[in-house]
Amino acid sequence: MITEHNVRLTSAEIFYLWASYMNDTMAICIMKYFLEKVEDAEILPVIQYALTISENQVVKVKELFESEQAKVPHGFTDEDVNLKSRRLFSDSFSLHYLKHMARAGLKANGLDLALAARKDVQDFYNQALQATIELNNMTTSVLLSKGLYIRAPYIPVPEQIDFVKKQSFLANLFRENDRPLIAIEIASLYGNIQTNGFGKSLPIGFSQVASSPKIRRYMVRGVEIATKEIEVMHDYLLKSFLPTPMTWDGDIMNSTEAPFSDKLMMFHVSGLNAIGIGDFGDSIGTSLRADLSATYARFLAESVKYAEDGANMMIDNGWLEEPPQAIDREELARV
Repeated sequence: MITEHNVRLTSAEIFYLWASYMNDTMAICIMKYFLEKVEDAEILPVIQYALTISENQVVKVKELFESEQAKVPHGFTDEDVNLKSRRLFSDSFSLHYLKHMARAGLKANGLDLALAARKDVQDFYNQALQATIELNNMTTSVLLSKGLYIRAPYIPVPEQIDFVKKQSFLANLFRENDRPLIAIEIASLYGNIQTNGFGKSLPIGFSQVASSPKIRRYMVRGVEIATKEIEVMHDYLLKSFLPTPMTWDGDIMNSTEAPFSDKLMMFHVSGLNAIGIGDFGDSIGTSLRADLSATYARFLAESVKYAEDGANMMIDNGWLEEPPQAIDREELARV
């Protein structure tokens, strides 16, 4: 194979590598803390593997950026984690955390790979995707072995082929449909409840330990939003006589000693917001009931507002690292 030389990184490649570095340096802080506190011998190797993934990826992204004479992001360092702080999360929470992050990583790495053109960047995301698949399999296996895996609701397998006969199958924006939920709608509700459940539990912990009263209030606001949205989605499942997944609030300890910097905690919640917004958008596109799509649209708007307020707080504190951007031609032209 002839190697291409002097092929510049595209905007997509630059951004996703930049985002990978930011997320992996944050993950290193989180995994080091989990590793310091873990007591369960079955969960320990899963955390170690997750830490190794992030450490390896940080090195590779740094090499790619430096080979292009690009500025390596600052990201997060050991200054953003306090390994000596009291335990804030249980071992089972750390395992659920890894499962949630693996799910997000599968989605992100798949998209990053699809948009990569350069061979070295493709290789990076191929390896990242394979590592995330292995992490997902490891966490699933341990969750199953401990009886902690939360399965999506069961429905009967199809026994015959049928076709929709009435437009009422779609319902409308102003009333709830009385038809049972279809499989994709159940899967979306299940996934969104899990995402929101995680987006509720983590800020509960962060609200206890953040040093800034303003940030503690912001975390509590996130808990309230997630709680309200979970209740609405639970109601959809219950009306179709389906079970609802649990959350992990009970796995948050009573510590008020911060294991992470306020900057890291705000960045982490910002990332969770982005995942939730993406999931709501996907759900709008796959839900055939118009009332359900309208509910997701309302959630999405609320999540965007919450994310915007969080970004403004990070800017006010000088914590929002500026992503790579296009050239401002008007500024260069001084017009």
